[in-house]
Amino acid sequence: MSAEHPAEPERDRQQRILDAVLSLLARRGIGGVSMRSVAKEAGVSLGLLNYYYEDKVGLIRAALHRIEADDIELLAPDPALPPEKRLRAALHRVVEPEFLTTDYLSLRLQLWSLAQARDDFAEINTAAQQRYRGGLADLIKDARPELTRRECNKRAADIDVIQNGLWLTALLGLDQASLRRSVARCEAIAFDDS
Repeated sequence: MSAEHPAEPERDRQQRILDAVLSLLARRGIGGVSMRSVAKEAGVSLGLLNYYYEDKVGLIRAALHRIEADDIELLAPDPALPPEKRLRAALHRVVEPEFLTTDYLSLRLQLWSLAQARDDFAEINTAAQQRYRGGLADLIKDARPELTRRECNKRAADIDVIQNGLWLTALLGLDQASLRRSVARCEAIAFDDS
């Protein structure tokens, strides 16, 4: 029996469903995600889940879009900060403890592998990566207005590669000193005059 919450706003219910999808992906991979397992994990009826999402593919698409929105949030530190501090804050956010848990890092691996499973998942992943890099390039441009847009894009791409590598290798037990050096390297790429 599912634990429906009748007074719960629709948006919160959908978020709970997407949380369940992401949790199952992290723990069990794509094979562990089914309409039934998501309904059970989210505490909703299968009928309600089918009301929101037609099938497993629709659930995965929605989860990928949710992660894209979360990634863009990484680039949105306090707007009251001056541009240089906003950029530094964004560069440091990727090593906050919530992003270095085994569940989160496992989820990242699953999401990257999903891009190889279906063309529509690959398109969502590519668009999300482009949006992230574009947002990062915007932060760099704000902090370093003398740089060309092309140079900001190049630096954002280099930083993105380091950040993804940092997350990938963090599963192997990357030590705190390595994390600090990785962030410092990203700052050097963003702010270096060469």
